[in-house]
Amino acid sequence: MEQLTASNTSSPARPPGGLAGGLADDEAKQRGLRKMKLVALSFLVGAGVVFLLASWAQSAGWPGWVGYVRAAAEAGMVGALADWFAVTALFRHPLGLRIPHTAIIPRKKDTLGRSLGDFVGSNFLAEDVVRDKLHRLDMSRRLGGWLSQPENSERVTAELSTVVRGAVTVLRDEDVQAVMEQAVVRRVVDQPWGPPLGKLLGGVFSDGAHHKLVDLMCDRAYEWVRDNHQTMLRVVSDRAPTWSPKFVDEMLADKVYGEVLAFAWAVKTDVNHPMRLAVDKFLVEFAQDLQTDPDTMARAEQVKQQVIEHDEVQKLIGSAWATAKEMLLTAAEDPSSELRKRVRAGLESLGGKLMSDDAMRSKVDGWVEGAAAYVVRNYSGEITTIITDTVERWDAEETSRKIELQVGRDLQFIRINGTVVGALAGVVIYAIAQLLF
Repeated sequence: MEQLTASNTSSPARPPGGLAGGLADDEAKQRGLRKMKLVALSFLVGAGVVFLLASWAQSAGWPGWVGYVRAAAEAGMVGALADWFAVTALFRHPLGLRIPHTAIIPRKKDTLGRSLGDFVGSNFLAEDVVRDKLHRLDMSRRLGGWLSQPENSERVTAELSTVVRGAVTVLRDEDVQAVMEQAVVRRVVDQPWGPPLGKLLGGVFSDGAHHKLVDLMCDRAYEWVRDNHQTMLRVVSDRAPTWSPKFVDEMLADKVYGEVLAFAWAVKTDVNHPMRLAVDKFLVEFAQDLQTDPDTMARAEQVKQQVIEHDEVQKLIGSAWATAKEMLLTAAEDPSSELRKRVRAGLESLGGKLMSDDAMRSKVDGWVEGAAAYVVRNYSGEITTIITDTVERWDAEETSRKIELQVGRDLQFIRINGTVVGALAGVVIYAIAQLLF
């Protein structure tokens, strides 16, 4: 941070962020390249100066050792010039002369890109190489240890929440609503409801799970009769003949009320009451008819259409995505929401299992290795195409400049070594010639 601040203070005109860092890095590499070129050139110039001085000394009659110095300097110059030519020929034509097999990188850029792509595909994207690397990484154990730490599971949960918010925000409500109606609602509507509903009800009725509902209905029926004495009297009175005396109507109404109340009580308290048995029989037959009787199934379809076409149901379907979207965004944005708590707890639990369960860890490793192997087996060509296509789009001169910027400094050592090795070779050759002749 201090370095970044200092850099921004000293170079306010540079672009911010990674671009400024990249430019500064390029400038540093350029300075290093120029410096090494100057060092390599100084070796050549030094060898030339020594050669001239030794030649003058030898012609002036200096002792025999001057010949060794002259031979070393001469061979050093030859070596320095040869290696300068070799290094320069990689990136451009030496001295601007279009000598064959020079400016190799600009001319062979596309070929080098294809070769690099083939090399990466054969040696790095090979299935056995990828499997071996993933196996040695023991990714599931590392992932488990990382996820089991609360701060990491919270970080993943926060990132997932960001992804969810972004995805939900990008989606247009009308598009999602259309998909829901076509993929969900229409499929539900298009399927006949009778047989599956009958099968479901048949299973419920055969297990006796509906008895609680029947008990509730019987209880409510008895309570209604008990609490509506006057209503019963009024109904009987309204149905009585006009010539019937009122006290007779009241006596009849009381009698009817008592019988109905006694009947309701009997149905309520006797689980084997004929009315209950009749209800059970009706329900079982109704569930069977929903599966086999064409008239009952047709009526079920009519009821389904009436339900679906009802205004309130249509409003509910239309607002389903808006409601779900609001709930999802609220849950994703609130760190204390139940959704995020469950996701966070699930991630921590997964991390713990990956750490302790060998079978699960082995299975996850197998999935990862299999997925990676499938990708490199079927798409390694497409992956390496990224390299070749990128290199093909590069400008030849710019490519040469960038590569030289990256490796040119080290290549200057070839020139320096050529000077030194040439000088040593010249001394050896001169010495052998002196011994032989």
